Amino acid sequence: MNRRPTPKSLPPPADEVARWQQSSYGRGLSALAQREVAQRVPEVFGRHFLQIGEWDHERDWLAGAATLSRAVLAVENPRRATGRVDPTALPFAARSIDAVLLPHTLERVPSAHGLLREVARVLSDRGQLVMVGFNPWGALAWRRGLGLGPKQMPAQRQWYSAGRIIDWLKLLGFEVLAVRRFSHGFPWTSARDDRGHFEMASLAGRLSDAYVIHARKRVIPLSRIGQPRMPQVRTLVPVPVASRIGQNRQPADRDS
Repeated sequence: MNRRPTPKSLPPPADEVARWQQSSYGRGLSALAQREVAQRVPEVFGRHFLQIGEWDHERDWLAGAATLSRAVLAVENPRRATGRVDPTALPFAARSIDAVLLPHTLERVPSAHGLLREVARVLSDRGQLVMVGFNPWGALAWRRGLGLGPKQMPAQRQWYSAGRIIDWLKLLGFEVLAVRRFSHGFPWTSARDDRGHFEMASLAGRLSDAYVIHARKRVIPLSRIGQPRMPQVRTLVPVPVASRIGQNRQPADRDS
């Protein structure tokens, strides 16, 4: 018997998300997110930079990239994207993409870990990943749960903490370069780096609305360091028996 999916398992209607993005709170938070992404984009070099998932499509999230080509692909109904892709089976060859941007994409796909696996597959050696996510413990999540007026965010499938995403990335062979947390409307929680010095404001940073994670694919060098050395086998050259007898024979006494 087939069961109808529950409302919580379905993505929010596109018009609800667009309405929230057009609110003052949504515009302010998207502007902060794009500002944080813009600081990472110039560090990306190579041929292909791919954005998977549309978010606030009126903004050019890949502006400033030094790659030869850029493309935006949607995981839902495309608006201004080039096309739509299956997030669990990206139509690209392995190690063919130099950088990937995921702007709130993991929250809108059925399998977040499956998408990260595909991203790890298509990224080239030392390829870079920049992603934006909502903090499930942040003030925005509390507003969403309480339904506080226009600042309420439409329900997504699931929000993932930065710590959980970092654990997944490490298992997939990524090196996390930076984690930035930011909020809109919290002057006492400006954008902060998780690796900064401890301050009282860093505690409030855990309640930030969103975060940006910048990671790079690790390359494990092929080295023989630490491998057990094979024992050296010496080749013994046999000596003829006659020669051995001649070497062991004492010189004869001529006086005998």
